[in-house]
Amino acid sequence: MVKIEIDFEKCIGCGACVNACPVSLYEIVDEKSKVTGNVDDCVLCRACETTCPVGAITITE
Repeated sequence: MVKIEIDFEKCIGCGACVNACPVSLYEIVDEKSKVTGNVDDCVLCRACETTCPVGAITITE
């Protein structure tokens, strides 16, 4: 099972994860990134994790 964690203290709401995710799991809500899609749709490409400029996203399997 995939677990996506977002450190909201680090998140700057830049939208890099929104643009990087090929299955559109993310959305910017109240100036912070939120997982709004079904985590089971994650293809484990880790584009969000590697694209985040502040390291706010961690993906674990």
